[in-house]
Amino acid sequence: MRYVVLDTETTGMPVGDGHRIIEIGCVELQGRRLTGRHFHVYLNPDREIDEGAIAVHGITNEFVADKPRFREVADEFFEFIKGAELIIHNAAFDVGFINNEFARLGQSERSDVSDYCTVLDTLLMARERHPGQRNNLDALCKRYGVDNSGRDLHGALLDAEILADVYLAMTGGQTSLSLAGQGSGEDSGGRPQASPISRLPAGRSPTRVIRASAEDLAAHAVRMAAVEKSAGGPSVWAQLEAAPASE
Repeated sequence: MRYVVLDTETTGMPVGDGHRIIEIGCVELQGRRLTGRHFHVYLNPDREIDEGAIAVHGITNEFVADKPRFREVADEFFEFIKGAELIIHNAAFDVGFINNEFARLGQSERSDVSDYCTVLDTLLMARERHPGQRNNLDALCKRYGVDNSGRDLHGALLDAEILADVYLAMTGGQTSLSLAGQGSGEDSGGRPQASPISRLPAGRSPTRVIRASAEDLAAHAVRMAAVEKSAGGPSVWAQLEAAPASE
């Protein structure tokens, strides 16, 4: 099963007021790993971007003036997401805009994402797991220990990458993704599950290693002797230490 984590940025909202997509960002997962395949594009919406939207994502009218129109990337985008399970935060928003873009092209066979993809909404998932709490992407990053320090403004590709981390943390404890080939696995439902790799900030200080002192080792020996006396036999710790090393 292919999974595509997707996010969009728009000229504003709602879509019914004629607002358009100006950025699409997608990353592909297979077997809980990033495959390295992604889809990312900025788009000229042929309309002004609301000032409130610019304050959120920082994409200006001048920046998108020379970017392609949706019709120029529609086929490539469709082929990238077709048949995948889309993982989207607040899916109704993004799906509504995607459906609208295809409908504007007169492509009725593509104007309903649910006809060629399945959709998982991580906002609905988060609300079920954390009722009454804030469940936007920043709040989930904080809750699950996902590094979003580079997210000063919203950006579709960056947000898709962060959402992938959040999704795996929500479904199994993973807080970072690796490229395919570095191990894989799925749960019984075929969804990507966790690995022990965690996202850590670049430039972090090396982890300090603290070794037991002679006093610590002596105190440990005294404690283990007390445990063995109480249990009437050797402790599990002592049995493990006495066991021969495996080949």
